[in-house]
Amino acid sequence: MFIRTRKDGSPKSGVRRKEKMEEIKKEGRYGRIYKQLSELVLKSNNAQARMSTIIAVLHHKMDYFFWTGFYMIEDGKMTVNAYQGPVACQILEKDKGVCWAAFNKNETVVVEDVHAFPGHIACDSRSNSEIVVPFKNKMGKTIGVLDVDSSTKGSFSETDAKWLEKILELVYL
Repeated sequence: MFIRTRKDGSPKSGVRRKEKMEEIKKEGRYGRIYKQLSELVLKSNNAQARMSTIIAVLHHKMDYFFWTGFYMIEDGKMTVNAYQGPVACQILEKDKGVCWAAFNKNETVVVEDVHAFPGHIACDSRSNSEIVVPFKNKMGKTIGVLDVDSSTKGSFSETDAKWLEKILELVYL
């Protein structure tokens, strides 16, 4: 957890409590979203339909999600897929940026300040923080990523990572 401090390095009064309350609110919201998505995805066996539904619900229910979408590997290229938000970069330069970092490491990457991330790809200058979750097929092979951007620095936490990883499992029930 990131703690905001005064200039002298001491914690600001009430910051920890506020951050803890925010995490509790996130947990509750994600729990409700997960329940809703668990029911919605059963209406179709089509992975693309499920992905699109997940993106739409997340984007409109999480007020700090500025851009929400999938990038999939096609012919060795990371290509935009279903998404909500401003126009996206269609193909991401190989092995550059947060999406490729998460894909190559095969683990969720949370970036508090994208402008400090080496090689960050700025598809929209309003993006300030990001979380990228590897997306796996039925056999467990990573085939892409879920990418979520926020216009506010430090928006994402372990709570987001845990729930987004769980939500992605709904695509291939």
